[in-house]
Amino acid sequence: MTSIILLCVLMIVFIALSLPIGVALGLSTALVILQSGSGSLMAIVQYVFNGLNSFTLLAIPFFVLAGNLMALGGISRRIVDFFDQLVGRFTGGMGVVTTVACMFFAAISGSGPATVSAIGGMMYPEMVKRDYDGGYSAALTACAGTIGVIIPPSIPFVIYGVAVNASIGDLFTAGIVPGILIGVGLIIVNYFVSKKHGYRGSEKADKHLLKAFKESFFALMTPVIILGGIYAGVFTPTEAAVVAIVYAVIVGKFVYKELTMDVVVNSIRSTVDQLGQIGLAMALSAAFSAYLATEQIPVKLAKLITSTFSSGVLIMLVILGILLIVGCFVDNISACLILAPVFVPIATAIGYDPVHFGIIMTIALAIGFVTPPFGVNLFVASSMCGLSIEKITKRIWGLIISMVIVLLLVTFVEPISMGLVRLL
Repeated sequence: MTSIILLCVLMIVFIALSLPIGVALGLSTALVILQSGSGSLMAIVQYVFNGLNSFTLLAIPFFVLAGNLMALGGISRRIVDFFDQLVGRFTGGMGVVTTVACMFFAAISGSGPATVSAIGGMMYPEMVKRDYDGGYSAALTACAGTIGVIIPPSIPFVIYGVAVNASIGDLFTAGIVPGILIGVGLIIVNYFVSKKHGYRGSEKADKHLLKAFKESFFALMTPVIILGGIYAGVFTPTEAAVVAIVYAVIVGKFVYKELTMDVVVNSIRSTVDQLGQIGLAMALSAAFSAYLATEQIPVKLAKLITSTFSSGVLIMLVILGILLIVGCFVDNISACLILAPVFVPIATAIGYDPVHFGIIMTIALAIGFVTPPFGVNLFVASSMCGLSIEKITKRIWGLIISMVIVLLLVTFVEPISMGLVRLL
């Protein structure tokens, strides 16, 4: 028990010192092993290698690159144009367009910050032009961007699936309905906010719907090809990511003719920057998780919690509270790598399917994208819109409440996520 306390203290100290999550995990694990004499440092090297030696993990760089190519190659802009024509005329129409476009782009990028950047960069100026409050516009964009990690393909789903040996395909399927529900919740809040403040729809909406559909047809087909191929069994999620890159290059270069060599180079550079952080965290978290398993910490913690709380509902509420708090300080991927090995045994002990719990955990941590002080979507929106974090957070709480309501529904109404998995 002393070793575990030391491990947690060291990890918290290293994170507080602003060390990268991967370094904090690896360094704290190494120091505890040295202090306790319970293993060899060579074991860390083996765990790091095994943690990255996975065919499934290849989906991450390919999906990230595909999302960057589509964001810069004209696909995301045409998605926005189409939904502007389709739903932009309603009360709060520009907010609806932002949310729906983020939902659709989520089925391309698999990343929350990438969704905020790709869609928000186009929609924020338009919303402000329609007299939307700047802080609210940025807050809605940041919240809608969280759907990028829930509607498949989702990078956190891939990481969770590898971490706990759960089916990536089932996770993708289970995330569809919850992702849509979060979008619907945001649209409902947007409607009442827009009605109160008189935010009007788009003047150009509904005038050229057929033309917008024709121009955006190949963009709209992107998630159909990616997800349709996975669910039809034509290719695996990893192979689907490669297909997405090929499709993005063909459409961007030969259909929309916006994919230049400079765009390709910038997309690759952005992908490498993101993967450097993800890869380091994943590699060293494998050593952290292996040490926890060796010391049987997840099993001991599961017994402690289940013996302390007699109600499964109360246990899940405690877990949700921890996930929401952790999400305020640690990014989604890092938190998943740290907490999934600990919480999955507890969830399964009280009757939760690992796939169902993966959806719950991802949504809870995704809410951390938009909660201060370290919500990554908030920082992206702040940088993109030129607004302070404080101004954005003043207008974000109603949207966050709607997301928490959806989280509770998904947690305690199991068919919302697992019904489609069983159907397919």
